[in-house]
Amino acid sequence: MDYSFNLYNALAPQGICLSLKKVLPQFKMPTILCIGSDLSVGDSLGPVTGTKLKEKLQGLNCYVYGTLAKPITAHEVKYMNEFLQATHPDSPVIAIDAAVGIAGDIGLIKLGNKALKPGSGANKRLQKVGDVSIMGIVAEHSVFNYSLFSATRLNIIYKMAEIISEGVSSYIYENLTNSVQAENYRIAIG
Repeated sequence: MDYSFNLYNALAPQGICLSLKKVLPQFKMPTILCIGSDLSVGDSLGPVTGTKLKEKLQGLNCYVYGTLAKPITAHEVKYMNEFLQATHPDSPVIAIDAAVGIAGDIGLIKLGNKALKPGSGANKRLQKVGDVSIMGIVAEHSVFNYSLFSATRLNIIYKMAEIISEGVSSYIYENLTNSVQAENYRIAIG
């Protein structure tokens, strides 16, 4: 099942939070993989989102890979499945990346209960990563994707990163709060 949210919808962060609850109903602390490069505005959605998530989730036992300081690019992503399986075997992986689509989809954030195939818009052949995918459509699919990525407005990337990071962090905090309340209830009656 796929969910879509427009970046100009004020309820998009809550929609992402609710969608994550549907696709990951049994909460386990997720590992978050933010894919992209800080060298191109259009490809920076992952690292900008990762940086925002690191700030919002500071102090929690939640791993975020891919930030502006340490991006996970196409070069690194090919090693990530093996790394994540070895280091976080029981943790669901939320993969976040920029994507291209049809002109009418630019500005949509798509969340799916499936792995993400990074680099497919740039005709790269990389293996799928993650258990849940969050993609921000930042440019129109074309033969000249590199030029479209560089022509992407930073404002769109920044707004999408804020929405995604707010939705994902809300999902984590709400589930942690519910887990603590449930544990306190068990202790009180137990």
